[in-house]
Amino acid sequence: MTTPIRFAIVGAGIIGRWHASVIDAVDGCELAAVVDTVADRATQLASAHSAVAAHSLAQALEATQVDAVAVCVPSGRHADIAVEALEAGKHVMIEKPVDVDRASVGRIRAAHERAGTTLTVISQHRFDPATEAAYAAIRGGRLGRLTSGIASIPWWRSQEYYDSGDWRGTWALDGGGALMNQSVHTIDLLLGAMGRVTEVTAYTGIIAHERIEVEDTAVAILRFHSGALGVIHGTTAAAPGLGARLQIHGDRGSAVIDDDRLVSMSIVNADGTVEDLAVGAAAAPPGRTGSSDPGALSDAHRYQYRNFLAAIAGEQEIRVGLAEAEEALATILAIYESARTGRAVSLDD
Repeated sequence: MTTPIRFAIVGAGIIGRWHASVIDAVDGCELAAVVDTVADRATQLASAHSAVAAHSLAQALEATQVDAVAVCVPSGRHADIAVEALEAGKHVMIEKPVDVDRASVGRIRAAHERAGTTLTVISQHRFDPATEAAYAAIRGGRLGRLTSGIASIPWWRSQEYYDSGDWRGTWALDGGGALMNQSVHTIDLLLGAMGRVTEVTAYTGIIAHERIEVEDTAVAILRFHSGALGVIHGTTAAAPGLGARLQIHGDRGSAVIDDDRLVSMSIVNADGTVEDLAVGAAAAPPGRTGSSDPGALSDAHRYQYRNFLAAIAGEQEIRVGLAEAEEALATILAIYESARTGRAVSLDD
């Protein structure tokens, strides 16, 4: 029997609890430790999974054997925990976004290069069957030359959500609002389909919430390296919360993913007939979504965990690493800069 990879989860909030449940569900994983600065929170989650509770990662590493660390703290602390784990020689899984600025990504990259261990950044929707089907069609040239892409994330978060933690809605620890936290997954999928962004023009606003520093609504126009154009619309001010939607259009076909389901993928064949490749394509099961519920998390985390384990074993390549995570972060930061300055921002500078 293969020895399981023993995980420490750092951060026992909503996402940390979800990672604990995923670790329980994936063969080859074992939860060894839970770290949180709030002792009761660490103890409660650790006890539920027969793990060690600790107030710091250093304490957890001293108390028990740990092979990998899942970083589930507020976004602005991701680099601190990731670097500490890498310097201890551990494999690392970082929740989205990778951090809140590119200097922090540089710190993680340098530590990763020194450690030589395995690192991934959570972007679980790249592992959805709908995404894989759409990406395969794009890679195979079935959509022709890509012309435009649209990511729309019309979600809802209550004022109580932002008031539930003093770090929420802050630039220092949240790193941004509707884009950095709620929309980053769909933005990542857009970039995975369309390629690198070279220029953005954007507006952001705080329209429906109080006592936050960051945007609850944003719109951006993109120019991709290929010459294609794009639109990002992200908000946490769209009651009651609708599905995240990704549209990819080319001169031979289009694909539409709505709430993780491939609802349309129409291809124009050489003879002019239209083929619907969405028929019979795997789709996400119905259930709660993140549109209005921050606790509704995707089972696709399990697929990314399996990729992580396979990469540790040398059987697969990591599918979402620092390069992919930094592309999404750089695009969001450019949107913020454009909104702040009122000018188009080049990502080629």
